[in-house]
Parts: sequence; C-alpha cells; structure tokens
Amino acid sequence: MKVDVNGVAVAVVRIDETLYAIADRCSHANISLSEGEVHCGKKELECWKHGSAFSLETGVPSTFPATQPVEVFSVSTNGDEVFVTRRAENGEAS
Repeated sequence: MKVDVNGVAVAVVRIDETLYAIADRCSHANISLSEGEVHCGKKELECWKHGSAFSLETGVPSTFPATQPVEVFSVSTNGDEVFVTRRAENGEAS
C-alpha cells in the first residue's frame, strides 16, 4: 500500500503479522515500488519495471540494475492505527 508520510511516498507492506515501510521509489529508475511484487520468504519488494528487489528490512537492493539502497522507515501500531516514522542514522525512529 502506498501512503504519504509528511510529503514522502512510502510503501507499507505486511508479511504475516509484521509491517515494513520502505521508500516508494526505486533507486534505479524512480518507479513506484508499491506496485511491485512482494517476495515474502526473502522479505523483499521487487520493482515492477526492471526487476530490482529491495530488502524490506534494510532497503539494500539484492538484484541489478539497482545498486543504491532506498530508505526504510520504522513502523508501529496502536490498535487499528499504523504509524510510520523516519529512522535516525543509528536506526532509531526520529
């Protein structure tokens, strides 16, 4: 699902009971990742345009043509509400 977080497009993905949030732009071709395929076993999101797959946990691409990571976000819930926040450089939410 694509959401807007303070003007930043973010793809939110649920695998089983775990939520992940990753920037909704492929670092290779500036294509929306939220339209791509989720690989549950690998915890990856694949860009539909050229096939680069990005780790939902780190944002690092595992396949070419992308070579640069995309930003990942912290996700928390409170009841039915989902909160997405930017991570600081040390990995903590900011």
